[in-house]
Amino acid sequence: MKITSITLWQKSLPLAKPYWLSGGRLKFEVLDSTFVRIDTDEGISGWGEGCPWGHTYLPAHGPGVRAGIETMASSILGLDPRQTGPINHQMDLALPGHLYAKAPIDIACWDIAGQAAELPIGELLGGRYPEPIPVASSISTGTPREMLADIERYRTHGYRVHSAKVGADALQDIERIRFLEAHREPDEVVFYDVNRAWTRAEAVTVMNAVSDLPVTFEQPCETLDDCLAVRRVTSHPMAIDERLDTLNDMTRIVSDRIAELINIKINRVGGLTRAARIRDLALAHGIGISVMPTGGTVLADTDAIQFAQTIPDPYRLRVWSCQDMITVDPAPGRGARVKDGLLAAPEAPGLGVAPDEQWLGEPVAAYSLKRT
Repeated sequence: MKITSITLWQKSLPLAKPYWLSGGRLKFEVLDSTFVRIDTDEGISGWGEGCPWGHTYLPAHGPGVRAGIETMASSILGLDPRQTGPINHQMDLALPGHLYAKAPIDIACWDIAGQAAELPIGELLGGRYPEPIPVASSISTGTPREMLADIERYRTHGYRVHSAKVGADALQDIERIRFLEAHREPDEVVFYDVNRAWTRAEAVTVMNAVSDLPVTFEQPCETLDDCLAVRRVTSHPMAIDERLDTLNDMTRIVSDRIAELINIKINRVGGLTRAARIRDLALAHGIGISVMPTGGTVLADTDAIQFAQTIPDPYRLRVWSCQDMITVDPAPGRGARVKDGLLAAPEAPGLGVAPDEQWLGEPVAAYSLKRT
């Protein structure tokens, strides 16, 4: 089997309402998403989506996905898409770094491999634990009552796990955390996600001020060095998110004992092949794992849940979906859909969902294997 063509579409994904994170210093209203279709000489096509959460959140850029694929396309045309190791090696030779641009190519290759084997992607990634996984709501930074109102809205849809965005101001964050914990229901979990907004001093101040509460903090500071310094003088469980990009990062998290939990974002780490390496190292050291897309449509949600269902209890913590936050849908009624606050992967071979090409419109780029 050979890759014969790679086709790209760009779509803007408007958010239903403006979204604030990192203590309110970052605002997002629309996402730039790239849809990738890989075609083969055996008639099987695979799909992937690359959608950074804006261009100010992480070192990832919507137009950069398309530019990166343009740079790498000639290196992978003609290769067997089922051989994801060599595919990733060739992408690295053609374009060092830029993992977010490689992710949709890798995912589309896994989609093809699953279809060829007549198995869902999760089965090829080690086997699935089929139970649905809790979906975390994403609670934008606001006043304590505004944030509680958002949590209560998600409760009506069955959500029992919430990610509350803090990091605006140390004293205000202490107030937010205490208020939300006072109103948290017994079977609920709230992760307090700082999105790296605190200084070391602010992180220590807030975390020690609420040391009596059984809460978890996610990415309190900018760097792994910062988080390690905070880890040494605080007692709450800590999750690393924005500073987990590579297997080397995971190795350091383990060796320096920085965190008890991690968040693997499939697009950020470069796709499913690299995510599986990080997963296995985390599991070998008993570290809990959340799995999320960085953004995007049901395609991104589906590759995330395909991967998340390969993680056993009690180490799989939560997934995330932004399908309730965007105003468009490329595959109505298909793919992984949130039901009663839970998400499960489809049973169809490969990824299990493809977008409506009529909705996609005209492609913005196409690369084909030259005939000899």
